[in-house]
Amino acid sequence: MRRAAALLMVCLSGGGAMAAPAVALPGLGPDSHRSVVDVNVAPWRILGRVQTALGGRCTGFAVAPTVMVTAAHCLWLPATRHYIQPGDVHVLMGYVMGQYRLHAQVTHFVIAPGYDPDNEGGTASEDRATLVLDRPVIALEDLVPYGEARMGAPAMLVGYPQDRAEVSYGDTACQINGLAVNQLIHHDCSATRGDSGGPLLVQQPDGQWGIVGVDVLATSGRGGFAAPLPH
Repeated sequence: MRRAAALLMVCLSGGGAMAAPAVALPGLGPDSHRSVVDVNVAPWRILGRVQTALGGRCTGFAVAPTVMVTAAHCLWLPATRHYIQPGDVHVLMGYVMGQYRLHAQVTHFVIAPGYDPDNEGGTASEDRATLVLDRPVIALEDLVPYGEARMGAPAMLVGYPQDRAEVSYGDTACQINGLAVNQLIHHDCSATRGDSGGPLLVQQPDGQWGIVGVDVLATSGRGGFAAPLPH
């Protein structure tokens, strides 16, 4: 587990290791509350499992028919000190127990210019990667708009966590705790390794849900931080 010591946080990439007991995973804690979510209904049709030819797994979400967003650290290879090749990254939309609606391959991706994999804690607010796909994976009417994070606002965070990687699993009853000085969005949603790149959704004043960030870091107990989306 890689730690950003100053923030007591950990990155949430999935990897290919065997799952540890849920209480031992960062971002959960003994009061974790998660459930299976249907990825074939709104707003979760945007959700996809991002996986690599090397066995890595994270979560991602569509922001346009051929564009996905995930966490940049999911694509970094510490052993080679390079990002993985785009052709080795795949997206499975609506993945559940080996079944999925659509498969797409990444043709190229763009890492947010401020992100530094050697300084994950210090640049976590830029921990975003934009993936361009070889085919459309979602209809325009199924996209979820961007929103604004507000202190105390209801939130949801769903992904493909390490301990439940075969289903879409997450917390649909959490909230925003505030913004850190580096603009990271602090939430108390139960999320752990593998949830990296998942969309943090917040209920807007009009009652609709909007995406406010990309899940990137976990605290030692329940909750974590999301990188804000550029507006």
